[in-house]
Amino acid sequence: MANDGNMAVDVAIVGAGPAGLTAGYLLTKAGYSVAIIEKDTRYVGGISRTVEHDGFRFDIGGHRFFSRSKEVVDLWNEILPHDFIERPRMSRIYYEGKFYSYPLRAFEALGNLGLVRSTLCMASFAKARLFPKRDIRSFEDWTVNAFGRKLFLIFFKTYTEKVWGMPCDEMSADWAAQRIKGLSLWGAVVDGLKRSLGLNKRPNDGMQTKTLLETFRYPRLGPGMMWDAARDRIAERGGQVLMGHALRQLTFNAATQRWTVAATHGDAPATINAAHVISSAPMRELASRLHPLPATLPEAANLKYRDFLTVALMIRSPDLFPDNWIYIHDPKVQVGRIQNFRSWSPEMVPDPAIACVGLEYFCFEGDGLWASSDDELVALATAEMAALGLCDPTQVEGGVVVRQEKAYPVYDEDYAQNVDMLRREIEDRYPTLHCVGRNGMHRYNNQDHAMMTAMLTVRNIQAGARVYDVWAVNEDAEYHESGREGEAAALASLRQVPGRLKAA
Repeated sequence: MANDGNMAVDVAIVGAGPAGLTAGYLLTKAGYSVAIIEKDTRYVGGISRTVEHDGFRFDIGGHRFFSRSKEVVDLWNEILPHDFIERPRMSRIYYEGKFYSYPLRAFEALGNLGLVRSTLCMASFAKARLFPKRDIRSFEDWTVNAFGRKLFLIFFKTYTEKVWGMPCDEMSADWAAQRIKGLSLWGAVVDGLKRSLGLNKRPNDGMQTKTLLETFRYPRLGPGMMWDAARDRIAERGGQVLMGHALRQLTFNAATQRWTVAATHGDAPATINAAHVISSAPMRELASRLHPLPATLPEAANLKYRDFLTVALMIRSPDLFPDNWIYIHDPKVQVGRIQNFRSWSPEMVPDPAIACVGLEYFCFEGDGLWASSDDELVALATAEMAALGLCDPTQVEGGVVVRQEKAYPVYDEDYAQNVDMLRREIEDRYPTLHCVGRNGMHRYNNQDHAMMTAMLTVRNIQAGARVYDVWAVNEDAEYHESGREGEAAALASLRQVPGRLKAA
């Protein structure tokens, strides 16, 4: 849908990913007029989209649908009531030519590592527990404290440095605390022993540590199915989803207390006038497009991102391996993770005789990997699959490459201060500008977390104030009350707030 002129709406939304579409869905449901701009010309869903090539469907990274938030689960069921399937979770680690179940299974890990190395690992773990480092600054510090140096070197260092392109001792400990939180080595070993002895048969249904989930829900045609449905519901209620529209400038008019969102659609300009703006654009990009420019622009300019590309190979084989995905900890190859899309859903692959796998490469926009031609990347992926012993290269019938810029906000040692400074300036100067989602808040989160930030933002718009602190949503999409005086009364009043914004 194109917009060749000007339009006025209650809320303009930048980005049609999980956060932006969740906000648009809930706002149009409540009676607000909404326009969403999305720079992709074809797909909604952002990094949670599903790409289709010759009938084969594949994710950009793989997205399980689990959440500890009942509100998020209920919203998924509301948007896509009939198309979820339940899938078994299986993932393994590839290291030195052997596979390790993830989470670790005690006897398997001991057997693969051998008696001497296993003993050294457990001794290293015991030392870390008895003499932990007190001044935790980096990812390396945090992980060595939690698992011991030997296990850090085997199961964390190589893969993490592939993902982020930087040494583990230069990464903030925040990332480890957020992404590995709740996974205890001792707990994993005890759980593995119990299961090996048949003493623990209770499945992990998502209310335990999410790293240990054994099953997950998944749309039968991939996560893009969810976001296509959300887009369609928004359009049915009169909202506009403007594809191929890139944000050019965001200007606040102090006299009218309204925003002008200037976008480009090819060579044509497009303008949206709105009372509120919800942005899921990368914070660095948002700061550079705000007018007037924020005082914290230098800090925002220092925010960094890791980019990502998927090489999907079509391989003539009924199945290659049963895993949903495999983590590749081998430093001899560049691939970081391999997805098996049939294991996510059989309907992702149209021909039962052909498997489709996605090799994930982590890179920086403009570096050697990113700049390689598609043919070069398909050849690299084919060679690395063969080097890992996962397929016969003569069975590869084709491949396709998808590049994803700014896939991961980087947690370097300065990121938290830079984010906080820009966030505070936006909140102080612009009460009607709302940051949501992964890149919009520079937080490496899952789609349920991104959705919850959007859900709370919609409630803030309805209330006419920042009643909810969206930054208090944790990595499990749970909301931690801010404890501000009068919040309970304000929340209770939401039931009485009319669905429409008052005219400015």
